[in-house]
Amino acid sequence: MPTPRAGILQRALRCIQAAALGLLLGLAGNLAQAAGLVRLATIEREPYAGPGLPDQGYVPELVRAAFSRSGYRVEIAFYPASRARSLAESGDVDGWMPVYADPALADNFILSAPFPGDHLGLLKRKDSAIRLGKEAARNPLVALDALSRYRFGATRGTLPAPAAEATARLHPELVTLDVQNLDKLAYGRIDAAIIDKYVAADLLATRRPYFIGKLEFLTPPLFSSPFHLAFPLKQARHIELRQAFNDGLKALEKDGGLVRILSRHGLAAPSPPSGGRTRLTIGTVNNREMQVMQRLSRKFEQAHPDIELEWRVLEENILRRRTLSDLAIADGQFDVITIGPNEAQSWRQGWLLPIDSLPPGYDLDDILPAVRSSLTVNGKLYALPFYAESSMTYYRRDLFQQAGLAMPARPSVDDIRRFAQALHRPEKQQYGICLRGKPGWGENMAVISTLINTFGGRWFTPRWEPEIDSPEWTSAINWYVDVLHRYGPPDAVRTSFNENLRLFADGHCAMWIDATVAAGSLYNPKESKVAASLGFAAAPTAITPKGSHWLWTWALAIPASTDKREAAKQFIAWATSKDYIRLVAAEEGWVAAPPGTRRSTYDNPGYQAAAPFAGFVLDALTKADPRNPTLKPVPYIGIQVVAIQEFPAIGNAVGQEISEALSGKQNVSQALARAHKQTRKLMRESGYLP
Repeated sequence: MPTPRAGILQRALRCIQAAALGLLLGLAGNLAQAAGLVRLATIEREPYAGPGLPDQGYVPELVRAAFSRSGYRVEIAFYPASRARSLAESGDVDGWMPVYADPALADNFILSAPFPGDHLGLLKRKDSAIRLGKEAARNPLVALDALSRYRFGATRGTLPAPAAEATARLHPELVTLDVQNLDKLAYGRIDAAIIDKYVAADLLATRRPYFIGKLEFLTPPLFSSPFHLAFPLKQARHIELRQAFNDGLKALEKDGGLVRILSRHGLAAPSPPSGGRTRLTIGTVNNREMQVMQRLSRKFEQAHPDIELEWRVLEENILRRRTLSDLAIADGQFDVITIGPNEAQSWRQGWLLPIDSLPPGYDLDDILPAVRSSLTVNGKLYALPFYAESSMTYYRRDLFQQAGLAMPARPSVDDIRRFAQALHRPEKQQYGICLRGKPGWGENMAVISTLINTFGGRWFTPRWEPEIDSPEWTSAINWYVDVLHRYGPPDAVRTSFNENLRLFADGHCAMWIDATVAAGSLYNPKESKVAASLGFAAAPTAITPKGSHWLWTWALAIPASTDKREAAKQFIAWATSKDYIRLVAAEEGWVAAPPGTRRSTYDNPGYQAAAPFAGFVLDALTKADPRNPTLKPVPYIGIQVVAIQEFPAIGNAVGQEISEALSGKQNVSQALARAHKQTRKLMRESGYLP
């Protein structure tokens, strides 16, 4: 038993420790404030904010940019709405977002200046008689009163105060999640849902693809409700932080930064045309080849002074989500969209216009047959190919020579693992292998699907039963996760094509398995530090070469929702023509010419001299067979994709599960079991399975 003296000493020691801890915490808090750190609780509301979105979505990116203008750093954590508000009210964080202006918040918060937010309106079935009259744009209350005999659905906590008050007279049926209203609407249990149009479009694209074509969003939106940040009055810095954010937001509005952020996330409204010209809004991917097209499009505008072009150059995942979601609610934001074979083969419900009556000299027969076939359905061409690609293995010849290694022309997956282990030097920022890790049906799943094929697996049996939990899938994903985890770059779950291209070009990857289109950049000494030592080989194989390398084309298509069809056709014919390829060669060099589409490009001596990979790529494109992609029989077309309307939702979900296995949040068996269950559920709901 301790003596009284010892007890006194222990209590004194505890007091000293508590005081020291308090001092340290106080110092930490002061240091955080001195460093300009702002901690925010955020509500998940896709496509505006979400942990799985690029840069966590438009709202977090905007908030970071605004605070950065005022010298602050921002830390963001996602919480349910009630938890986010509770943390802010108690002062545990510096604020929460996004919120609507609501008098009920005034007792505990001050709000920031407004920034673009929701577009609330009515989503209905296409076969419904509900219509919004001309009065709706001027007076939403009149429009809602006229529709009072219908059954409405709304989601708890998603309506700003004015909209909640206006729609209360309709006695809407309340649910917890927006997707529940989509289900009730599609199955006729309500007549219309009060919902944000981008939220509805995203849910259709990612969660309910089998409803696309059945629902439509009525225009105009009834309520445009700006977002705000809410700063708690309990935080001593609430006035300071509001001013800092407002100043940064004002600067972003002034110099166009706000519009640029909105555009990067596909949320900016098209600009009105100028000077009576026809304005084409073009949605495309942020690949190098598309950026060259954007730069050279001034030549098109010079030749067509009655047409002006507005570019929406988007990150790959955002492009796919925005184009599909735009079609999902017939929003009509784009006049030209960049798609691939999966969309051309599965969007057959009048979403795309067939391509016909091309100008003389276009020479459609010059397009490689496999590429043209991938964009053709029932004899009709639905897009024109801008560039096409297969996949292959890039490697550093200098590193292989130094290590005494030799890359086979057709390496196996065991070869790749052995080479990656031998060449992994993370202390020198040299990684054994780079592969796509970012989740998405066109991101990590592009590479993973070819691995599934070559390991002998398949997505579905001939009866559309998923086989994602099969031994073949397990072997392929174990290989992928193990190799990338052991020998890949740090934080590989964030890398996709562009990130890996930069890593390899800067000398950080010993090997990279990805699209053949990257060869043009990697062989260009102006863009690549490893141009002189670049080697290439076939994509690796396991038990079968079938489906081990993909066939893809980025192509330009015209959505049926545009009212500028002739101007759109003129542009896509120009951008995919022989003349355009010659223009790129003159401006950028033959090595930068869009590859994979035209036989004449591969017959050109200038291209052959500049692109030593040309024959290899042409052979890969010719041999890739989307109609016979697997060892076992399958009911679908596609090598790295499955050409059905539901595949983007399936591929995104499976890609997310595998990404979480790569990051260590679950093991491979758990990831595949969850992915299999989700896929089977969606296939059953889509009508493929009983």
